[in-house]
Amino acid sequence: MKTINVELEHNAYPVYLGHGLLSDSSLWRKHLATGKTLIVSNDVVAPLYLDVLRGALNGIDQEIHIIPDGEPMKTVETWYGIVDSLIAMQARRDANIIALGGGVVGDISGFAAASYMRGIRFLQAPTTLLAQVDASVGGKTGINHKQGKNLVGAFHQPAAVVVDTATLATLSAREFNAGLAEVVKYGAIRDPRFFSWMEDNAAKISDREEASLNYLIYRSIMNKAEIVAEDEKEAGVRALLNFGHSFGHALEAETGYSEFLHGEAVAIGMVTASRLSEARGLCEPGTTGRISELLTRFGLPVSMPAQTEMSGLLSALQLDKKAVATGLRLVLLEAIGQSIVDSNSKQNDVVNAIEQSLGSKQAST
Repeated sequence: MKTINVELEHNAYPVYLGHGLLSDSSLWRKHLATGKTLIVSNDVVAPLYLDVLRGALNGIDQEIHIIPDGEPMKTVETWYGIVDSLIAMQARRDANIIALGGGVVGDISGFAAASYMRGIRFLQAPTTLLAQVDASVGGKTGINHKQGKNLVGAFHQPAAVVVDTATLATLSAREFNAGLAEVVKYGAIRDPRFFSWMEDNAAKISDREEASLNYLIYRSIMNKAEIVAEDEKEAGVRALLNFGHSFGHALEAETGYSEFLHGEAVAIGMVTASRLSEARGLCEPGTTGRISELLTRFGLPVSMPAQTEMSGLLSALQLDKKAVATGLRLVLLEAIGQSIVDSNSKQNDVVNAIEQSLGSKQAST
């Protein structure tokens, strides 16, 4: 087992990484508060891993709340259902919520923990690659609105994150690949050696070769932890983690959160943002091609559906959380491994970058 510490001034916590950690009773008991525990999972993950976690918590007063799987479930109604369960079990401020599942389960469980009685203890047990390398670390919680993704939420750091790599064995190829988009992001924005390593080891990664996968997850969590430690609430450098997300979130909203997994939308968004970077002369020609090629090797989409409505995308972009009064704030590239937050893109530049992504088969080089 490896331990990565997220070094925050007031809310520091460990991320444990290893095989079989869900069943480690002593690990859970080390971080649980003394009150009742609500385990939140979904109807895909629960049949696979709920009994393992419940066994590790044997003797602890625990209740279960199961939600349907999928991004469309990240709604105020689902959040309210979790709150109802907390009230029904008479949870107090010494209660715990454990999120057992992927990013949706973690986000909505964390928001329930942040808002119930103005904040109770929250622990993460991410079971998807995307949640393990990104969503479970950093304290962002929230729900979606039909007009935009994660428009309602709060920062609420977990007490601990338990990453059990054994759960990846049951992950579908599509879900696994979606998680790789967030991994590519780390290389693209700040870790060029990691990006090159992924290019050299793409086949081993896709085959889920154990040593390569362990390194991939560890390096990703380290990148995320370092950024969060420097900027907990996205006042500065943490915004770089949004590379590809402004376009990706707009695409998710425009397609009703039902056509793309989050990582797939981010992959398309990264290619679009890289195209914009090239078009504005911020990075050298070929940068987009390199990113697109790696994403394609990981089985990820790099273009938007040809029928995607431009007006809907632009409206969603304007409502993006990263926008400011003066306009869009987009994360763009100066090189592989070097990124900036930029507010100088004209709407025509943005439209052209999106148009190049509509229905194209591969990124320009």
